Amino acid sequence: MSERHPIIAITGSSGAGTTSVTRTFENIFRREKVTAAVIEGDSFHRYDRKEMRLRQAEAEKAGNQNFSHFGPENNLFAELEQLFHSYAECGNGKQRKYLHNAEEAAPYKQEPGTFTPWEGLPDETDLLFYEGLHGAVVTPEVNIARHPDLLIGVVPVI
Repeated sequence: MSERHPIIAITGSSGAGTTSVTRTFENIFRREKVTAAVIEGDSFHRYDRKEMRLRQAEAEKAGNQNFSHFGPENNLFAELEQLFHSYAECGNGKQRKYLHNAEEAAPYKQEPGTFTPWEGLPDETDLLFYEGLHGAVVTPEVNIARHPDLLIGVVPVI
């Protein structure tokens, strides 16, 4: 945890309400003039959309019905933990964006479903804000959950 470079992680599965919680935080940040480096968890998936579909089909052919974006084989957990560690220590780190649709992809002149190149975080941020599936992952290899100063798990209300 870091007083100088705090990290907030909102974590939960698709449809749980993480985006609603994130919008609330963004409004608070705007009102309080807080500059956040916002990280979307999708940017730490291992494969772009085309490659993931291909690997999904191969997994299904091989009888693997559990192949998904949830597991460590399809994510860059070490890179996410490194970002959290680096930000907490020095206020910097590497990020990329996952371009969900044509609107997001247009400024980068890329196809939807691809990643932008890795780049440094913006200078002079007040905190790192993560929204995604894996903000609290702990495996034998990584412990992402130890880094956030505020960790919020969102679950759907049914």
